[in-house]
Amino acid sequence: MKRNSNLKKLRKKDKKWDIVIIGGGATGLGCAVDAASRGYKTLLLEQIDYSKGTSSRSTKLVHGGVRYLQQGDVSLVFEALKERGLMFKNAPHLVSNQSFIIPTYDFWGGPFYTVGLKVYDLMAGKLGLGPSMHLSREEAIEALPTVEKEGLQGGVIYQDGQFDDSRMAISLAQTAVDYGGTVVNYCKVTGLIKEGELICGVNAVDQESGEEYSIKSKVVINATGVFADGIIQLDEPGKKDLITPSQGIHIVLDRSFLPSEHAIMVPHTSDGRVMFAVPWHNHIVVGTTDTLIESHSLEPVALESEIDFVLETAGQYLVKQPSRKDILSVFAGLRPLAKPEDEQKATKEISRSHKILISISGLITIIGGKWTTYRRMAEDTIEKAIMLGGLPERNCITQHLPIHGFRMDINVHTDWMAQYGLDKEKVLAIGEEEETLAGFLSEKLHIYKSQVAWAVRKEMARTVEDVLARRTRALFLDAGESVRIAPEVADIMAKELNQTEDWKKDQVKAFGTVAKNYFFDK
Repeated sequence: MKRNSNLKKLRKKDKKWDIVIIGGGATGLGCAVDAASRGYKTLLLEQIDYSKGTSSRSTKLVHGGVRYLQQGDVSLVFEALKERGLMFKNAPHLVSNQSFIIPTYDFWGGPFYTVGLKVYDLMAGKLGLGPSMHLSREEAIEALPTVEKEGLQGGVIYQDGQFDDSRMAISLAQTAVDYGGTVVNYCKVTGLIKEGELICGVNAVDQESGEEYSIKSKVVINATGVFADGIIQLDEPGKKDLITPSQGIHIVLDRSFLPSEHAIMVPHTSDGRVMFAVPWHNHIVVGTTDTLIESHSLEPVALESEIDFVLETAGQYLVKQPSRKDILSVFAGLRPLAKPEDEQKATKEISRSHKILISISGLITIIGGKWTTYRRMAEDTIEKAIMLGGLPERNCITQHLPIHGFRMDINVHTDWMAQYGLDKEKVLAIGEEEETLAGFLSEKLHIYKSQVAWAVRKEMARTVEDVLARRTRALFLDAGESVRIAPEVADIMAKELNQTEDWKKDQVKAFGTVAKNYFFDK
C-alpha cells in the first residue's frame, strides 16, 4: 500500500499485466482480491479514492434481502444469504450479527412476517445467524423502549449482518496487495489501447502529478459502478447507456432516538420501500430512499423531499420525533442499477442481480449487484477474464479467504478499533511511540491521532477527506465535528506527506466544501 512504489510499476514500458481493473469500489476491489489470490498479475486503478462513490454510502448492512424475497427474487436471496455467511467467516473484525425487529400494528402483520422470515431462515441453512421469532407487545416494547406504542400489536425479530463499508473496502485493497496485486488511487483511466479491434490496455493519468501512463494488459475490466457508461463510451462511442442511477439517502441521529441493541426494520413505507433504523458506531443510521436520478455525480446531494420523507417515516415508529435540527449528518449514494428493458419499471423493482457484459473489442463490464454479493460478482467476472485473456486456469479461493486484519477475538459492537483487526495494536502503538500523535483527535467520535498517521502510512490516504470520510467515518457520523477536527488532520497529514502550509489550507477548504453536502441550515 505504498502509492509511489506502485506508480513506479506503471512506468515500466515492457510490463504487461494479466488483468487491469478500472474502479476501486466493492466490485473492483473484489475482482482485485480474486485475481491476485489466483496468482494473476493484477492492477487496479481508481480515479479518486477507494469506495469514494456508492461503496461508502450504503445502509451498512450485509443481508440476504428480505425485500427481494417479497418480490419473488428467490435466486438472489439464496445467493446473498450464502455470501452473507461467507463475509461473516472471512471478515469477523468487519462484519457482525445485528438483530432487527419489525414492529407490527395490525393483527395479520405478526403471523405474516413470522412465516416469511422463517422461510428466510431456512434459505440461509447452515450459514444462518439465528432463528426469527414472534414478539408480544410487551416484548417488543422492552426490546425497543422508544418505539411508537399506540396501536402496537407486537413484532417479529430476525438476524442479519452489519458492517463498515469503506473500512471493508480498504481491507480488500490491503488483501489484494497481500497477494501480490497492485492498487493505485487518484489515477484516472482516460482511454483504452487497442491493437486492431481488440483492447490490449489502458491510458491513465496520475491525478496528483499529471503524469501519463500507457499500460498494457491481456484483459481490462470495467467495474466503475454508476460511471460504467463513461468507460463503455471510450470503447464504443455513442452506445446506449446501460446504467440507471437511483439515489438513496440516509440521515444519522444521536443514539438517544433508538437506545437499543436492536435495529428497526419497516417492511413497507408509503413509497413501497423498506426502511431501517440501525445502531452504528454509537449513532443511528436511518434510511433509505429510492429516487431516480438523471445524471451521476461523485458527490450526490440529498434532496429536501428525501430528507422530509425519511424524517416523517422515522417519526411514525419512534416516540421521539426526529427533526432537521437533530440530524448530525446526511449522506447520499447512487445505486448503479442495470437499466431495465421495461422503461416504466420503478427503480425499487429493478433486480439487484449483477450482469457481466463483454464487448466486441473484449472490454468486460460488470454492472448491478450489491455489497453483500461482491465476492460472487468478482468470481464470475474473473472467470470470464480468464477465458477472454487466455490466462492459465486457476481455481477461485475467495470463498474461504481471510480478509486483511482477520481476527476473531474482537467485538465489533463494543470495540471502536475493531475494524483494524490484527492491525489495531500497531495503530495504537504509533500514539504510544510518537508524542505528537498521542491521544484523541476527537473524543466525541473516539478517533485517535495515530489513526491519521496510519491512514497515510499504510492505507494510501492522500487527502483530509480520505481520512475523515473513509479511513475513519467522522464525516458520515457527525459532519460538524468532522469540520472541527479537519485542520488538525491536515496538520498531521502535511507532516506525513511533507506538504506545505498552502496544501494544508487548500485541504481544509476542499473538505469544508464537501462537508456542506452532509449537513444544512437547521
